[in-house]
Amino acid sequence: MNRAAAVAIGAVSGLAWAAALRAWMSEIAGILSTFSWGTFVAVLLPGLLIGASFGWAWTVPPDTSPSTRRGLRWCAAAPVLFAVFPLLRPGALVDFLTSGLGGGAFMVAGLALAGGYALGGRRTWARWVCGVLALGFIAIGALFVGPLLGGDRLALTDPEGAWVAVLDVSLLVVLCLASSIPFRRLAASADPERPAAAPASTAQVDARSAGE
Repeated sequence: MNRAAAVAIGAVSGLAWAAALRAWMSEIAGILSTFSWGTFVAVLLPGLLIGASFGWAWTVPPDTSPSTRRGLRWCAAAPVLFAVFPLLRPGALVDFLTSGLGGGAFMVAGLALAGGYALGGRRTWARWVCGVLALGFIAIGALFVGPLLGGDRLALTDPEGAWVAVLDVSLLVVLCLASSIPFRRLAASADPERPAAAPASTAQVDARSAGE
């Protein structure tokens, strides 16, 4: 698959994921949920851009250059856009600082980073920490968000509440899987963080030749 096709597929997939997330948000809010043109900027646009960046990251070969490796790091940080774009709405920053409104966007971005690193990161201990945090967030979202915000209407014993929980879990798991793409390991020869083997000295070469 060429890079342009991968970016396009990633962008469409990210857009569909963001639209599904907005549908989940609508179920949580119930009759209080409203849509505006700001929905496209705050939710759908970052989903499209993040999906496109993951599509680009998918095409990077294992033996890529150090400069492209730096590009992967920017792709790994792309989920931060989920937290940035909602703040572009007029008054959104004041609402967040004074009442905490919009904090869910930061939690989604944090989950993407933690889950992505847990699945594709380098250091084992950090992967375990991120994995525990991601699993905890997913479990809390599935078990408590619906019943707490939607009441009996979204209780897990109710079909609608169970459906919302399944939608929540599936969306977050897919997000973590996609976010792991930029974190995948590269070939050792192309990894700038792995020191190259020191060349053999002239004395070592002569000793080996004499031994032979």
